[in-house]
Amino acid sequence: MSDWNPPQAVNQVDLGFMDARSKLIDLAAFLDRVQRAGQEDDFRVQALKKAIGLLSIEEPARAREVLLSFSDPSQEPVEKAAMQGAVGAFRS
Repeated sequence: MSDWNPPQAVNQVDLGFMDARSKLIDLAAFLDRVQRAGQEDDFRVQALKKAIGLLSIEEPARAREVLLSFSDPSQEPVEKAAMQGAVGAFRS
């Protein structure tokens, strides 16, 4: 098959910049609304702000670190769940 050509390199910035920009603006607007409502002390908002700080890590492990920052770090299972459903962030 001499007609086969290897795939060309993809410009990740061209591919994803506008989507990332949009998400960042949405996040900023959400934080503005939360602040105007006086709800910035909510543990989920605090977890979100902590995760935002992890974006400046200069290693290709940002997604992992952000995900772990929302996770329950405990090792032992609980006997019975205190509630049904997830809230998206661990309340420390």
